[in-house]
Amino acid sequence: MSKGGCVINYVIGDATQPNARPAIIAHICNTAGGWGKGFSGAISVRWAKPEKFYRDMTHRRLGMCDFIDVRKGITVANMIAQRRYSKPGKPAIDYAALETCLRHVALYAVNNNYSVHMPRIGAGLAGGDWAIIELVIVRTLCDSGIAATVYDLA
Repeated sequence: MSKGGCVINYVIGDATQPNARPAIIAHICNTAGGWGKGFSGAISVRWAKPEKFYRDMTHRRLGMCDFIDVRKGITVANMIAQRRYSKPGKPAIDYAALETCLRHVALYAVNNNYSVHMPRIGAGLAGGDWAIIELVIVRTLCDSGIAATVYDLA
């Protein structure tokens, strides 16, 4: 997608194996303490630290974003942007919290010269609308000059 000079790079592949380094792998977490379904489960298959960090949190507030170094050149961003769990017709994503989190990611990426990699965050279990999420990515990452790659599984 290209808007205002920004390009989101869409690729087929596994977002836990970014195609460039150094990289931030961004994903959405919920406020309820649930971990293991969706992309968080894929992260746990590769690294234990992001799940442990999330589970050790005593408060999970929308808009919080934590950065966990998992190996040289790869940092996972646990972004709290989902209220509890989705229900039919009632998405759990909080778009304002997602924007706040991605602004934190943008600042971290700029300060450390990282690119950002992610699955289609918020459009799965959180029930979000990808067209809205895509615009948030453009406003927060692309407009800050940060390379953003979105991965779809084959």
